[in-house]
Amino acid sequence: MKMVLSARQREELNYAIADYLQSQGCSQALEAFRRESDLKLEDNFSKYNGLLERKWTTVIRLQKKVMDLEAKLSEMQKEVVEGGATRKSRSAADWIPRPPERYSLTGHRNTVTRVLFHPVYSLVVSSSEDATVKVWDYDTGEFERTLKGHTDSVQDVAFDHTGKLLASCSADMSVRLWDFTSTYDCIRTLQGHDHNVSSICFMPSGDFLVSASRDKSIKMWEVATGYCVKTYLGHRDWVRCVKISPDGTFLATSSNDQTVRVWVASTKECKAELRGHDHVVECVAWAPDVALPHIADAVGMEKNASSSQQQQLGPFLISGSRDKTIKLWDALNGICLLTLIGHDNWVRGLTFHPGGGKTIISCSDDKTVRVWDFKNQRCAKSLEAHSHFATTLDFHKSAPFVATGSVDQSLKIWECR
Repeated sequence: MKMVLSARQREELNYAIADYLQSQGCSQALEAFRRESDLKLEDNFSKYNGLLERKWTTVIRLQKKVMDLEAKLSEMQKEVVEGGATRKSRSAADWIPRPPERYSLTGHRNTVTRVLFHPVYSLVVSSSEDATVKVWDYDTGEFERTLKGHTDSVQDVAFDHTGKLLASCSADMSVRLWDFTSTYDCIRTLQGHDHNVSSICFMPSGDFLVSASRDKSIKMWEVATGYCVKTYLGHRDWVRCVKISPDGTFLATSSNDQTVRVWVASTKECKAELRGHDHVVECVAWAPDVALPHIADAVGMEKNASSSQQQQLGPFLISGSRDKTIKLWDALNGICLLTLIGHDNWVRGLTFHPGGGKTIISCSDDKTVRVWDFKNQRCAKSLEAHSHFATTLDFHKSAPFVATGSVDQSLKIWECR
């Protein structure tokens, strides 16, 4: 083999090998090496101390980096060859998040509990167990501001339909309303829960806000006055998540009691109790109207049924659980239509694709974000999203972006194509 080292590099290598042999007490090998390589007996190797080990570990690190880059290159080549169509040639209904992330945003000092896109501006907000809410520009990746006021972990955030009002809820047992137009001040604090407030959601009109708590209750608040106007009781344990149906008629809640409940918002009547999960139900999401024909197709309903007939068969919702599964439900009839299996740990967040409604996007404590083709009940795409548990995600309603948050204290912005 032809020697590719220069004379100086060869000499440095010889001295580094001699130093290593000396440090290991290999005196006979050292003497033999000195004779073979013409090193003088009086040579001092002190300036080469540990050089061979450092060079070796550097090579190992570089090899790992090369392997990681090769893996990313292979992933990108696969995207191009096997269906990674460009955004121009792919319908917006088929856009899904693809690696690598566009931005990885850091600044929180603890777990990111929720990420949420602003309905109008190119902003994303994040809440954290560090008791703050942070605002970021997802177009530039720049940090904008921090909202402080809560005294314990902030569990959830929600915008009203105009984006002028932000609500946050916390383990400090309060809900706070923030002016999101100019001052970003806390304009009202809602108190009435007796334990950690874990989830909040605005009614479509923006006049009322619904919160769910570890005290086993769900409360509806009047935004203008801050008064609690309704309390929904029935869950037997911590209520983890509350979501309001697109038309504002129903609430869906999930709980540590392993059930999902559907409530009539106006009367507090529990319309259905959905049983089927074997562990805590972490999250729920309503199916948007655009998803109805795809759900009908997936579960074998009449393809030629009118839209009014499909509406009568709904509404539909999905739930994610610590039993690692996602279930699709006929909400009012309490029927589980299908179960998606594939995550290796708790399912922490999920949503329907807002553009096409043909897929479900989920995140999990297995650190991945997954895209589900629910018609064929298979995982169509899996992204290694974070270095620790992926706790939350949001899919922008009109722009091709997905945001995720994690126990690794970062939030990431993923471009869809």
